[in-house]
Amino acid sequence: MAKLLTTDIPLACACGKLRGVALGVSRVSAARIVCYCDDCQAFAAFLARPDITDAWGGTDVLQIAPSRVRLTHGVQALACVRLSEKGMYRWHCAECKTPLANTLSPRVPFVSLFHSFMAQNGSDNARDEVLGPPIGHVQTKFARGRLPNEPESVLRVLTRCGGLLAKWWLAGAGTPSPFFDTATRAPAVEPRILTAAERAALRPEA
Repeated sequence: MAKLLTTDIPLACACGKLRGVALGVSRVSAARIVCYCDDCQAFAAFLARPDITDAWGGTDVLQIAPSRVRLTHGVQALACVRLSEKGMYRWHCAECKTPLANTLSPRVPFVSLFHSFMAQNGSDNARDEVLGPPIGHVQTKFARGRLPNEPESVLRVLTRCGGLLAKWWLAGAGTPSPFFDTATRAPAVEPRILTAAERAALRPEA
């Protein structure tokens, strides 16, 4: 049987203040997807970082267990925003506005790491070599214009990601998390919650 290849992926924001590592990443322990949802596009607009999305508004992210992510330097630069009171926790560097990750809540063992936080060669080819190509493209109804290729089956993507989430849950891989306190489950920093008007101003069509 072929040995499963794993790698530790260095993490760093654009200014280098926030750094860390994603441990033991393999093509079966994580899932790379591209999300076109309007919230991810709004997050890019909030940070004034249109460069983190592709030409159609998609964001390349790696879904991974929280316990595999470590922040080793510069945690004082960690910042968080929620697009609504019940929105995802969207983590970024307060200094350079690099998006780092999305999390649902301290109870859900799930982290979406942004490609912009992975301190490797930033090209798609480099990510393909380490992570494999994206397993799917989701929320394509929000894409800006017609995608060059027909999207994969959403059911296939949800099945794969749901299977990973269930595995992480059973394994207790939600802790430790660099984004939530293990004992209190409080976020590492108090998130800024946008008002409805602030969120509306960030809509892709605005």
